[in-house]
Formats: sequence, C-alpha cells, structure tokens
Amino acid sequence: MTQEVHIHRHGKVGHISLARPKVLHALTQGMCEAISEALLEWRDDTEIEAVILDHAEGRGFCAGGDVQLVRGSALEDGGAAGRAFFHAEYRLNHLIFTFPKPIIAFMDGVTMGGGVGISQPCGFRVATENTMFAMPEGSIGLFPDVGAGWYLPRLPGAVGKFLALTAARLDGAECLWAGLATHYIPADHLAKAKARIIAGDAPGTVLDDMSAEAPDARLAGNAEAVDRIFGHSTLEAIIAALKADDSEWAAKELKAVTTKCPATSKVALRQFAADQPDFAANMVMEYRIASRMMLRYDFTEGVRAVLVDKDGAPKWDPAEPEGVTDAMLDEIFTPLPGEQDWTPFPGLA
Repeated sequence: MTQEVHIHRHGKVGHISLARPKVLHALTQGMCEAISEALLEWRDDTEIEAVILDHAEGRGFCAGGDVQLVRGSALEDGGAAGRAFFHAEYRLNHLIFTFPKPIIAFMDGVTMGGGVGISQPCGFRVATENTMFAMPEGSIGLFPDVGAGWYLPRLPGAVGKFLALTAARLDGAECLWAGLATHYIPADHLAKAKARIIAGDAPGTVLDDMSAEAPDARLAGNAEAVDRIFGHSTLEAIIAALKADDSEWAAKELKAVTTKCPATSKVALRQFAADQPDFAANMVMEYRIASRMMLRYDFTEGVRAVLVDKDGAPKWDPAEPEGVTDAMLDEIFTPLPGEQDWTPFPGLA
C-alpha cells in the first residue's frame, strides 16, 4: 500500500485521504490502485455504509495526475507506462461512478484534472471558499479526460465547452452554481461535518444541515455570453464570435482560447459531439484519445513549457485551428488495435 494515500476505517465509514502535499496531491498510478483496492473491498463489505474522500494536509484537494511520468513514458518507452497509468486512473474513475454507497468528496482546495476525475463521480461533492476548479489540459496539449467527456456536456448551457476551451478556474460558489458541487460549506466546518458522518449521521442530512449560503457566482453574470459564444460547434466559430464581441470579458477569453493547444480544443469539441451511451463507453473513448494524445508532439511540448522549463511558451503543431483536420481527429478517436482498448474492473458494467 502506497504511503501517498491514507486509507482508514472509522466504524461504518471508509476514509481515503490523498497525501502528496508537495505536489498538491497529484495522483500516481500507485495511488489510483490503492484507492481502487480499498473501494473494491468496501463495495462488498456490509459494514461500510459511506466513504469520505479528502486530502490529508496542504492547500490542494488534488491538482491532477502524474503528467511528468506520462511525458517521460512518451519519450522513453513508447507510452507503455503512460497507458498503464491512464488505464488504472480511468478504472478508478469508473469504479467511483458505479459505487453503490455514498462517497463524499471534500473539494477543499485545488481540484484540477485528476482531482476532477475522482470528485465528479461522487454523489456528494462539497465545495468551500478554498475550492479552485479547472480542466487545464489545453495548456499542456493533452485533452479534458477522467470523465470530462461525460460531465462537461451535461453542465448548464455551454459552460462545459467554456471550461474545456479556456481552462477557466472556478471558485466554490461557481462550482455550486454550475452543478460541479452539490454543497457549499465553509472550510472551518468540514471537520465537524466529517465527524458527524463518521458518528453515523446520514451524509446527505449532515451536508444539508451544514451548508452555508454561497457568495454570488461570478460565472452566472456571464452565463448569457458563455452560452451565446461557446454554444457554437466549431473552434473557428467560437473564436470568430469572441472576436466579434467588443467586451473586456470576450477579449480575456479570446486570449485564453487562442493560447491553448488547437488540437486539444478540437478533440474536446468532438468529445462533446460523441454522445456516448454510458460512462463506461465514454472511458473507452477517452482511453483511445489518451493513448494517442500523449504521444503527440503537443503533449511533450506543453508539459515542457508548463512544468519542465516553465517558460509558458509552447509551440503547438499545428499552431492554428485550421491545421487540425478531421482526418487527424479521426485517427485520434479510432479504436485501438487488437485487445488494447480500456476495460473496467471485472463485474463492473
């Protein structure tokens, strides 16, 4: 069992705490496998009635996945280790999505990428004044994964497209407004909420009792513009709509969209159009995408610019949306050869 995640039982409640504070609890393959092992055990344990998912210390809930490992794998072993990581992570995402008992995710802090993947499938998702939510994959040339192809299209209006294309950071109030969180509780009340759940109170009752009125959601004030501009189906049309809008907000979002990896943005938009029949099918699709996107130049270049050299100046290829063709996208989305597609844990549909 890895020391990077703490796993406990408190009577009838399982407790999983992420424990990599120096990297904001970013997920490793070992962490994904350890959490999955605990959940598989608790799934069939009649003594366990609920699960708490949080972080042990520090200011992040979970900042993402181990993209440095994936980049190294792309450069050194043809992506073998990267694919193993994604397979384990996506199995965990699906396991949480199908888990038959309440899981309460306390999104108290940075919740990005992989952190979104382990919190969004939970039945209860608690935001606080510390929550910072984002899907920033466009900045590193990957794509919105860990179930984003399922969750983002189901957000109100065009909010999902907005998040995928801009990597906008939402606070706790905005997460509650958008449906990314089910409850908003001040951070200094979380310990009491967890204690009540551990003592045997029903999670929904505890969270309802302890919820506070959230501040006004800033994103709500731009909802009309988000829907009008990001409601378009193509990246080119969205960029044109942003250019045609002379507001300060549109100028800011135009910069956000046009600095992201064009291939990532077009992959995200095709995810929105895929309309998968269930979450497992979505994860099969995302694993196909991940297996190919991690081997593209854009991903190694994006991670270099953001996390290695930290110059913030990636050189995308193609550099413009028009250079990302339908044929390129078809190749990214096509089934993997042989028996290489993603599969859930045995017995989990």
